[in-house]
Amino acid sequence: MLLTATALEKRFEDRLLFRIPQLSVSAGEAIWLKGKNGTGKTTLLKTLSGLIKPSRGQVRLGDNKVELGQIVYLHQSPYLFDRTVIENLRFGLKHRRLTSVAKEERVRKALQLAHLEHLQDRPAQVLSGGERQRLALARAWVLDPQFLLLDEPTANLDPESIELITQMVIELNAQGCGVVLVSHQHTELTALCRQVWTLQDQQLHQPHQQDQCA
Repeated sequence: MLLTATALEKRFEDRLLFRIPQLSVSAGEAIWLKGKNGTGKTTLLKTLSGLIKPSRGQVRLGDNKVELGQIVYLHQSPYLFDRTVIENLRFGLKHRRLTSVAKEERVRKALQLAHLEHLQDRPAQVLSGGERQRLALARAWVLDPQFLLLDEPTANLDPESIELITQMVIELNAQGCGVVLVSHQHTELTALCRQVWTLQDQQLHQPHQQDQCA
């Protein structure tokens, strides 16, 4: 599966944020998206995920236009439902074509990966920052996404949460999930990447594949 964008342009009134003739992300690929504050990194991720519409151009997943929910975008301050931890995980699987047993197995696995078993009946709104981010990624994990777009996923988190989030992303990527990561600093997650893209001067610079992110 290939996530592509062609003739992509985003404007806010008269201000051009970026103009990207073409980009593509393959399944299983990991890309570090860099750029200064205000260059449009978050807007680009949201556009690729279908959360916001481009001013021009289109984004496609395979041969089809991207529909909301097909690609998972995870913000630094994720939105969580006003429900318990386990209900947040179950909600995403509500309309998936899986048996009840398969859904519950995936939820239990996500709780284990995120180390949230002991908090499963707690309201999500009382969790710490690290716990909330782990829950948000666990909620993405249960959906088995084809592409995961991460916006500063480990910023200001405790070491345990950073390690757990890193392991979940590594596992998803190993299963074929394409990853695009925004981070201002080099981390274990950026070390996972094999390409570095830079958003600068309203353009996306996409160098060739590298041995590691630098």
